[in-house]
Amino acid sequence: MHGLRVVGAFASLVRFQHTIFALPFALAGALMARQSWPSVVVLWWILVAMVGARSLAMALNRVIDARIDAMNPRTAGRDLPQGRLTRRQVAVFCVLSTAALLIAVSQLPPLTWYLWPIPVVGFVAYPYAKRVTWLCHLVLGVVIGIAPVGAWIAVTGHIALAPVMLWCGIATWMFGFDVIYALMDIEFDRAHGIYSVPARFGPERALAIARSMHVLTAVFFVFAGLFAGSGLLYFVGVALCAVVLVIENMVVDPADMRRIQAAFGTANGVLAMVFIAFVILDVAVH
Repeated sequence: MHGLRVVGAFASLVRFQHTIFALPFALAGALMARQSWPSVVVLWWILVAMVGARSLAMALNRVIDARIDAMNPRTAGRDLPQGRLTRRQVAVFCVLSTAALLIAVSQLPPLTWYLWPIPVVGFVAYPYAKRVTWLCHLVLGVVIGIAPVGAWIAVTGHIALAPVMLWCGIATWMFGFDVIYALMDIEFDRAHGIYSVPARFGPERALAIARSMHVLTAVFFVFAGLFAGSGLLYFVGVALCAVVLVIENMVVDPADMRRIQAAFGTANGVLAMVFIAFVILDVAVH
């Protein structure tokens, strides 16, 4: 039973359910690279790399932020502050996650091997960014948004403008929804010197910034499709994603934590699923 509790604690630590925010876009990058399905082997190693990278990112974030999480009533129940996991256990998990990432990129084109340190440096930088700048939301988006670039390189062996546009789209999308998420901690952040857009500018201006970022998201997704040579169904999917973003920003109420959580979790999960569904449909009929 103890082993099962530890496994459950690790699953909670890395929030596997939040993989839905990045994995569909990695798959989209792989499919859009040649407007066709890559081999099963390539897809497998992309999946392993994504799981390893994301697990490492979340574990590092939890370790670096453990002291802050323990002080924040909203996060004090997490596994490290509550002692369900130790720092040593999480450190071992980080080593294993890194090993999975390295094994995966070693099976992909050489450029992926040369570039893997870049996101890892970003994983370390993000938790510290909130200690020095309200642009920490952008750091998160840039780091996580690199997924389709890596997948594109895994399929083609080189970089191109289309995945860079996807990268920019995901970065601005995550910038916007992380600003919305940060509304839940605005008072705590101000009291403890944590930087965020809501803490710096207030709820109303923060929501205006989130909306502007999400407008850019739709624009970047359109350009990604144009540069990749995507078909009509792709752009239908982008239009539906834009509708989801509009709804997400309409339902947010800074005074209602449930609405913030719904905007963060449900709306963004729907957007990711809609996006990859229409990429798959577009490739199928291309």
